[in-house]
Amino acid sequence: MSLTLRTISREQHLAYIRSLPSASHMQVPAWADVKAEWGSENLGWFDANGELVGAGLVLYRQLPKVKRYLAYLPEGPVINWFAPNLEEWLRPMLAHLKAKGAFSVKMGPPVVIRRWDAAAVKSGIQNPDVKRLRDVEATHIEPRAFEVSDRLRRMGWQQGEDGGAGFGDVQPRYVFQVPLEGRTLDEVHKGFNQLWRRNIKKAEKAGVDVVQGGYDDLPAWQRLYEVTAERDRFRPRPLAYFERMWKALNAEDPNRMRLYFAMHEGEAVAAATMLIVGGHVWYSYGASANHKREVRPSNAMQWRMLQDAYALGASVYDLRGISDSLDDSDHLFGLIQFKVGTGGQAAEYLGEWDFPLNKLLHKALDIYMSRR
Repeated sequence: MSLTLRTISREQHLAYIRSLPSASHMQVPAWADVKAEWGSENLGWFDANGELVGAGLVLYRQLPKVKRYLAYLPEGPVINWFAPNLEEWLRPMLAHLKAKGAFSVKMGPPVVIRRWDAAAVKSGIQNPDVKRLRDVEATHIEPRAFEVSDRLRRMGWQQGEDGGAGFGDVQPRYVFQVPLEGRTLDEVHKGFNQLWRRNIKKAEKAGVDVVQGGYDDLPAWQRLYEVTAERDRFRPRPLAYFERMWKALNAEDPNRMRLYFAMHEGEAVAAATMLIVGGHVWYSYGASANHKREVRPSNAMQWRMLQDAYALGASVYDLRGISDSLDDSDHLFGLIQFKVGTGGQAAEYLGEWDFPLNKLLHKALDIYMSRR
């Protein structure tokens, strides 16, 4: 199969994404507008009949003082990763990006290697000898994923640093997902652990009301998000980022991004953003107040978002990043504990991979990034 690669229009790119069951929200054309500080390009792979068979959103970040770029395809490109001729997909991409002045390419193959169901994760948490998710026997293994990583290594790709829970620009390697396909809502609810079911009931009894917000409600979201950032010790993104995200994503598709609030006695006590691409729905950012935690607004909000995802016909509700640490003294442990209560699955992706086109500049970037 001979493949050619060239720049495509945003319209072609979007039409291709729409023809698929789903793709990462970071591979839709509008994501380039969200990441306004990066340059961007839409790439298309064509087969011998001239048909578009793959697409990729490339983000370009210029190195300080030189006209050379880091080319980044977050959770992409959207190609057939299990193709036996994977080299023929990636080689023209590297040549193209090199011609564009890239000194290094970073990509995140959207390929899951292993999955652990909630029971397996729970047994790992309860076992004092187990400190990491990777030390727990997986419930499901994708053998083809190992072939993909072997092929990448043979081509000269290098596995990037682990992104932990994905709170920086590096995408999470471990995520938590609730599968919806082939299940009734009742089955999904029954899959929750006792604590979750109890908390959903508690919120209902306390009169917590979950509502959808719009663009004008983003400042209210931001206030809660900044409270959360201070509590959980991370650097919050500015309001302008979420405003840009809302405008860009919903201009591309009016149902791409949603905003939810859990209200109690007229006050917003928890909030979350949700992203939708085809059958994949993500809980993307979450926030909650320091008070009124006893009315369990976050559980109520997640349940409503899950129900809405189900109503949209989603095949998976994705709670995004978790740390792979099962150590209860780890400050991110609460996150995995909260998410595992949904009865979903932890999934490990192949992680991010780098191809240094210029080894010297790539090394310089590594040093620059490690000092930040």
